[in-house]
Amino acid sequence: MIDIKFLRDNPDIVKENIKKKFQDEKLPLVDEVIELDKKAREAQAEADELRAKMNKTAKEIGALMGQGKKDEAEAVKKEVANLKERIKELEPKEKELSDKVTDIMMKIPNIIDESVPIGPDDSANVEIEKFGEPVVPNFEIPYHTDIMASFNGIDLDSAGKVAGNGFYYLMGDIARLHSAVISYARDFMINRGFTYCVPPFMIRADVVTGVMSFEEMEAMMYKIEGEDLYLIGTSEHSMIGKFIDTLNDEESLPQLLTSYSPCFRKEKGAHGIEERGVYRIHQFEKQEMVVVCKPEDSKKYYDVLWQNTVDLFRSLDIPVRTLECCSGDLADLKVKSCDVEAWSPRQKKYFEVGSCSNLGDAQARRLKIRVKGADKKKYFAHTLNNTVVAPPRMLIAFLENNLNEDGSVNIPEVLQPYMGGVEKLVPNK
Repeated sequence: MIDIKFLRDNPDIVKENIKKKFQDEKLPLVDEVIELDKKAREAQAEADELRAKMNKTAKEIGALMGQGKKDEAEAVKKEVANLKERIKELEPKEKELSDKVTDIMMKIPNIIDESVPIGPDDSANVEIEKFGEPVVPNFEIPYHTDIMASFNGIDLDSAGKVAGNGFYYLMGDIARLHSAVISYARDFMINRGFTYCVPPFMIRADVVTGVMSFEEMEAMMYKIEGEDLYLIGTSEHSMIGKFIDTLNDEESLPQLLTSYSPCFRKEKGAHGIEERGVYRIHQFEKQEMVVVCKPEDSKKYYDVLWQNTVDLFRSLDIPVRTLECCSGDLADLKVKSCDVEAWSPRQKKYFEVGSCSNLGDAQARRLKIRVKGADKKKYFAHTLNNTVVAPPRMLIAFLENNLNEDGSVNIPEVLQPYMGGVEKLVPNK
């Protein structure tokens, strides 16, 4: 959510930003919120003026009574009563207008960074850099669930009976590999100076609306019936929510956190054939990284975050690339974002395994995450997040890039301690 003062002073900039995000249907919201904001401030000003007048007038009553001027005192009492009634009329109007302003402001997209490429959708995303040499072996690579099945490592049929489509059982070596990758990612991030955290896996509605747009919430979140609770779609939600309504000393920043959690997503909509299997699912586990920092430091930590993911994947012998997200592919709260994509030898193309985002002060403004500077001035923090690793999607890249012609899978040296020293997985069939 952008600053209402900025919108008030720069409506043309806000409208141009909306156009850059190809959301022209939101253009009328700018003029609408300016008008509502004006009325809300007028109602607040009138109410404040009446409160001041009422307090001043009320003090006169005692003086008049002390002077024996009962009739005049009674007249003043009536005046105070009239003022109270008018304030009672204004207060709900003031709140209603203020709530409408907030509601509209939460629909207006954040101002994107000037470096963001302009385009309507992900087809206009721009490759930034490749890391590692993509290789296509001279043997056929099976579909990822077939590789897992060769180790008796997956059971989709039973999961379908138990929970429906979009769920899975991981078994044996594949389940162990899944846990090993998560554990390795945890220690990788701890060694990079991040504090490890296991957050709540459910959050309240005020946190949900603080960390994401209404459209994202509807498309992603599962609500707990009868409770003010939602299952998290990523631990970023809980981790940023940890700072809700806080005033943080400047010296305590940056906060560098890495968190583990299961994630739950509706994943609405139809998807292509490459998203069957365990590519797009309703439940998965993830290691995440989150930063809360001073505004002047957010660009630096944005680069730190995506580089961490690149380095982790390269340590597992997986080629990756970074892809700059264009304006139309950015969620409304994001200032700038890039995807980390892993190489798929089977598909002969890259696919997304993580997303790094700088949200500026949008989340902090919604959640009231403030910072107190050395000069005692208060301002909103900046928040950032990035995926460290998210099995089982990451397992697709791992299995394809470490597969041998005989069906065995190499275990990179850094992962072997988490696999009991195993250097290679050998298929059962």
